[in-house]
Amino acid sequence: MSGQSILDRMTAAKHSLSGQGLAKVVCKATTEEVMGPKKKHLDYLIQCTNEPNVSIPQLADLLIERTQHTNWTIVFKALITIQNLMNYGNERFTQYLASNNCTFNLSNFIDKAGVQGYDMSTYIRRYSKYLNEKAVSYRSMAFDFCKIRRGKDDGVLRKMNAEKLLKSLPCLQHQLDALIEFDCTPNELTNGVMNACFLLLFKDLIRLFACYNDGVINLLGNGSEMSFKAVLFRSGYLKKLDIELHKES
Repeated sequence: MSGQSILDRMTAAKHSLSGQGLAKVVCKATTEEVMGPKKKHLDYLIQCTNEPNVSIPQLADLLIERTQHTNWTIVFKALITIQNLMNYGNERFTQYLASNNCTFNLSNFIDKAGVQGYDMSTYIRRYSKYLNEKAVSYRSMAFDFCKIRRGKDDGVLRKMNAEKLLKSLPCLQHQLDALIEFDCTPNELTNGVMNACFLLLFKDLIRLFACYNDGVINLLGNGSEMSFKAVLFRSGYLKKLDIELHKES
């Protein structure tokens, strides 16, 4: 027996009758079931971002509308779906969120319907802050730090000139800060929704630290740009990175 609520089923049926396939799948990906969005629904929506006849604004608006629900599970799963589309969908989805200043206004979100909802509301607020920062980073840099090439040979930040690097590292630090502020412990990974969110954030964390590592190696290896190194040291970015690495270890 499906764990979907009667309201979930009625909403999906309404979209089916009206021929709104996209809205139906968004609804199915963000049900009240306490589990992560199903892979088949995520795969469908990811594929939709690559289809020229699919309206990205409509898709984004449908998901943002779900984040305004009062039920913590629906809101959390909508945010998880959005991050999946940002990470694995066509770049035009992230471009739309960034260029249209789409924000998730969830800083005051609280689901008071039960103890679990109250507890999960804290993580929804933190998660939405990170996704907002992820979009802001894209707006500032015109690329996604989690998607760019990394590594010694062709890493984007490894090859970046000092002037652009000086702009990139603070932006990257802000995104890292927002991610680390999610701050959950293993004991708090108590349901499938939290687990799905944590896995996405953990993957982003690895990618962001790899980018930061490339940027710092580039900075320290460029002996002719001491003024830029001095600026970053005075700003505390390299010191803060060292502190965060020790916290994570």
